Amino acid sequence: MRQLKEQEMKSVIEKLMKYIGDNVRKLIERTDHHYSFRLHNDRVFYAREDVITAAITVPRKKIISVGTCIGKFTKTGKFKLLITALPVIADYAQYKVWLKPSSEQSFLYGNHVTKGGLGRITENTPAYAGVVVYSMGDVPLGFGVSARSTADCRRAQPITNVLLHQSDVGEYIRSESELLT
Repeated sequence: MRQLKEQEMKSVIEKLMKYIGDNVRKLIERTDHHYSFRLHNDRVFYAREDVITAAITVPRKKIISVGTCIGKFTKTGKFKLLITALPVIADYAQYKVWLKPSSEQSFLYGNHVTKGGLGRITENTPAYAGVVVYSMGDVPLGFGVSARSTADCRRAQPITNVLLHQSDVGEYIRSESELLT
């Protein structure tokens, strides 16, 4: 487990900024404990420093995870945000979308969201901004990219895609079923 290199840290921060904007600073400079990002087996973890210090005593080959897995670096060197980052980014989300109960299941199956399934959307959400998706009961379901701005959503047809799916909490179940077949 090592600290991120400058280019790696830049990639992680850029991806997080897409979803939480300037709140990245709050994520890094927390007042309750000192947190940092660490890289282990191409995965980026967000953990408290005291937990990282304790993990140093364990051999690298025996460590599976430390803290919250934020994402991973692909073989081409790009950073991909994983669904395990949802609890972290949901707390600091800049733009939010709430789904009607009728479209929650469709989103959890990996589909985009149409205007007909949109319950609410944060005011002044620009097109192609990273958004966190919630149920009407304020339970985070996943994240995606807004296909249209808030103003465009009001004028759109009910079958128009307003949110492009990126990741959801049903992803784990889908990936596990693929491994079993």
